[in-house]
This record gives sequence, structure tokens and C-alpha cells, in this order.
Amino acid sequence: MLIPLNQEVRHSLIPKLNLSSSSRLWGSRRLMSAASILNLCSLRRLSWGNDTDEQDKVVLSVKEVKSLRSELAELEEREALLRAKLEHIDEILRSAHLSGYLHMRNRWAALPGEPLPLDDMEIDDWLPRFVVLLGPCIFFYFLSMDLSPQDSCLLSDVVEVGPMPHITQEEGETRYYFYIITRYGLRYECSSTSKIQVDNWLTALQDKCKLGSQSSTTI
Repeated sequence: MLIPLNQEVRHSLIPKLNLSSSSRLWGSRRLMSAASILNLCSLRRLSWGNDTDEQDKVVLSVKEVKSLRSELAELEEREALLRAKLEHIDEILRSAHLSGYLHMRNRWAALPGEPLPLDDMEIDDWLPRFVVLLGPCIFFYFLSMDLSPQDSCLLSDVVEVGPMPHITQEEGETRYYFYIITRYGLRYECSSTSKIQVDNWLTALQDKCKLGSQSSTTI
């Protein structure tokens, strides 16, 4: 009678031992998972969100942080420069008597004894310039947002302003022209596809330079 009892007891204990072993294994795994999570949470990280909301976080190296700071400094410099340019063009538009883009080229008057210059209207050396009539000067800028002009001319140095013959180009576009001559022999030739714009420049320059009642109508 003892042998069957021992066998029965032994068989009844096997599931309990297996269950106890499985419980210990499962518990160990839970402890390892918890430890892993705690290790991850204890890492020093740089947060891009609100820490209280437990947003995703990104770890940046010292080199990456320095690079970001450098880029931010460059952006701040560009922003300051653009703000200065905007303030400059705003001041021009508010205070200038006249301003706008014109195509221009320069020519010099012939010195004594030199032959007269040939008609070179077909030479394509015209360049766009932003021209500003402000106070006692004419300023010539490469672009409207440039802080410094490429060139300038005192109105007191201007001795003649007048129209030039207009030209209809092959594509059917008509360009209108006028010139400005200084007492030093420098001749500015200006053109635009707008007749109204050219007439406005002629009228304003002849008035500001006090050159009399020359006709401001382009030919």
C-alpha cells in the first residue's frame, strides 16, 4: 500500500514543481524587462518636446550641437542682413523722388582731336540697374535691395538730358531711350520698354537739374 501512495504523491507533486519553476522563470523575465526599461529611462537625453508629455527624445553629440549652433548663428546673421536691406529699400521708396529698374550703359564723349563715336545702338551691352533719384544725386544700384550703390552722379554735374530714338526689336518689342551727360564727358544711356517710365525720368531730371524747358517726349 505504501508504494502506490508514494507514486501518487510523487505524480501529484510534479505539476506543482513544474508550475513553481515556470513562475520563477516568468518572474525573472519580468524583472529583466523592468530593469531594461529603467536603464533606458535613466539615459541622459535631449528632449525636442515637453518632458511632462513624455515626447520622443533624440540624443545629440557635442559635434552635432556645435553644428546646430553654428547654423543658427548664420541664420541670425542672414536675418539681420535681410532686415537691413528691407529697411533700406523701404526708406528709398518713401523718400526718393523717383526710382525703378532701367537698362543702362556708359559712354564717354570724344576728347578734342578724336573722331566722333560711331552709332553703336545695336551693340548689346545694356545691363539692368536700379536707378534712384534722391536728393541732389542719382544713384545706380545693381539690385534694389543692395545697401550700397555701384555708382552715383551729382545733379549739379549734369549738363544735358534728352530723349533718344526708340527702337522696335525683331520680336516686336519697342524700347525707349534717354541720355544723361555730365560736365566730365560721361554719358549715361538708359532704356525701358515703358514709354511712360522714360517720360517720367526725363521730366524729373530736367526739372531737378534745372535744364530749362527741353521736351521730355521720347522720339
